[in-house]
Amino acid sequence: MAPLHGLTLHAKDAGPGRARSWLVHRFPSAEWADAYRTALNNNPAYRDAGKCWTFGSVAIIVLGDPAIGLVRDAGVVLDVHGGECRAARFVEGVDSSEAAEFTFVASYTRWQEVIEGKLDPIKGLMEGKLKLGRGHLPTIIRFVEAARQLVVSASKVPTTFV
Repeated sequence: MAPLHGLTLHAKDAGPGRARSWLVHRFPSAEWADAYRTALNNNPAYRDAGKCWTFGSVAIIVLGDPAIGLVRDAGVVLDVHGGECRAARFVEGVDSSEAAEFTFVASYTRWQEVIEGKLDPIKGLMEGKLKLGRGHLPTIIRFVEAARQLVVSASKVPTTFV
């Protein structure tokens, strides 16, 4: 099985009398991270909910699973500040997210549930389905709506899962 990262697929949607194409990004990948940054910055509800966020970068880390082609931990580090995503970078390996002040860790399946809106991230934290690897939980709780808008933005990224 090919590694998960680095693939972007093209899809066609034939509408009445016209064809439309768009990019579908494999999760997680550098292309998905770039599209996520754009989605965040195009979300006015995130801009409003995150305007007081000055606590540093946030990483979403997917636990490695060789069975699905993810041979090591991977994810996206978001440089978020004041309701803006200044950068989003794809990372691989355990130490790759060390620069993030907040890290959220889960299996591939759990992240898929979050991105598809089937699992609320705060509820997932409270139930142990997502783990706060680094960071201050009370700070996260203060920004529940910003966390939800992070998910709303992720759901806007055309994504393909394994």
